[in-house]
Amino acid sequence: MALPESQSESSENQTRLVRFLIGAKLLGQAPLIIGETVVEHAERAGVKIQTNCTSGTCGTCMIMLIEGDIPVPEILPPGLDDYSVGNSARLGCIGCPINDCDIDIRPPLL
Repeated sequence: MALPESQSESSENQTRLVRFLIGAKLLGQAPLIIGETVVEHAERAGVKIQTNCTSGTCGTCMIMLIEGDIPVPEILPPGLDDYSVGNSARLGCIGCPINDCDIDIRPPLL
């Protein structure tokens, strides 16, 4: 069953969000801007994510992706490994969300 045209258009124009949590507690959210990093989205949401190198080397900004997509580079930077990526770890300083995302600002328990 097709949606009425006005309802279909409104769902296409819905703002995509990047949400930041600690556990179940929502800390803030920001509209998705393709090409911005997780850290940049967090700053716009008023949420602080610790950073150090801003190049994916140190892992200080590791967060846990709960839902959504944040692609990882084909060649992983020193701050990530296959095991941590498999456990939903992403680096906030280099990771760029591509759709709605829920992010726990704590790293996964590895």
